[in-house]
Amino acid sequence: MGQLNDKTALITGGTTGIGFATALRFVEEGAHVFITGRRQAELDAATTALGSNATGIQSDVSKLDDLDRVFSAIASHGKGLDVLFVNAGGGEFSTLDQLTPEAFDQTFGVNVRGTVFTVQKALPLLAENASVIITGSTAASKGNPAFGVYAATKAALRSFTRTWAAELAGRNIRVNVIAPGPTATPGLSGLATDPAEAQDLLESLASNVPLGRLAQPAEIANAVLFLASDQASFITGTELFADGGEAQV
Repeated sequence: MGQLNDKTALITGGTTGIGFATALRFVEEGAHVFITGRRQAELDAATTALGSNATGIQSDVSKLDDLDRVFSAIASHGKGLDVLFVNAGGGEFSTLDQLTPEAFDQTFGVNVRGTVFTVQKALPLLAENASVIITGSTAASKGNPAFGVYAATKAALRSFTRTWAAELAGRNIRVNVIAPGPTATPGLSGLATDPAEAQDLLESLASNVPLGRLAQPAEIANAVLFLASDQASFITGTELFADGGEAQV
């Protein structure tokens, strides 16, 4: 306990799933955590559940004005930013022949554009020795049918991470990717059109994991905490797979 005592963290997409589990873990370790989410009701519920060391800010990471509000609120806190976990993102199933320009723009707009400008706008607030963590995916290392656009966005983020790690090394800011395998989150279940299809999807994904199950969000949060903490002080520019061996075996 106490690995993030007196630290300030921002988690985008922090109302459910991996983002919320990580926010809870960070608070347990002593951080004040800002979380963002698009829907006010879910944001309020998450912030209440996290307690007094959490602040919720409604925003859409694909909108630059929203990002400006987020970082203005953090600046007013007066302690800079020690950990930035860029977690907001999403995708949908679509084969090449089904893909629409609108779906392409939406996925790249949130996952890539949103991430790039979240990190850019955080730069003035990032403290010496800060940790930046980007949510990637095992999909970027594989060729999953109907998931090409999502996979391409995560591959782009892996590339940006290498560049940013080099660019920010002079400030002792570390930049890494956390690459979860299939994780039991509402976002994963939401890829299906109904509960029966969701169950089939989750069982199919679990069958491809050597450990034979989906990850729990808290397990991914533990890996994010490692990258955020001083225990990872000599780790930058890398991709940490928390995937049960899915992309490794």
